[in-house]
Amino acid sequence: MTGGLTHLNERGEAHIVDIGDKAVTRRRAVAQARILGKPETISTILGGGLKKGDALAVARIAGIMAAKKTAELIPLCHPIPLTKVSVEIEGDGDAAILIQALAETTGQTGVEMEALVAASTAALTLYDMAKAIDRAMTITDICLLEKSGGKSGDFSR
Repeated sequence: MTGGLTHLNERGEAHIVDIGDKAVTRRRAVAQARILGKPETISTILGGGLKKGDALAVARIAGIMAAKKTAELIPLCHPIPLTKVSVEIEGDGDAAILIQALAETTGQTGVEMEALVAASTAALTLYDMAKAIDRAMTITDICLLEKSGGKSGDFSR
């Protein structure tokens, strides 16, 4: 391995990590994303007033669907049979929306990327649905909040 990066081999070439000898354990990850916008925009999104429909429901479904497609989107990610994915969306003050995505599996590799992809995609979906009224919205604070399971143990931000 090169410098502890698991997706590089001894020659520094990208490769998929061999998880064949890893223990099957319950794995869980929670990630977040935040959208900043004008208070009127945030209120319209949260209140269901967009012309495109129920943005929150669409964003939740988009996040769940994206988590299931993570291995197709992120090179070198293993396809994972997810046992649970949820996306929670709520107001965060008058000018922000907080999105939290949870992913779970029982398997040989973690679900951090699935949670991050879910949160990011839900945020992108909300941006898409509301961009007609506020193109200046900003997606920020995409990060892993916590993870559990596996050899590397637990993490909490």
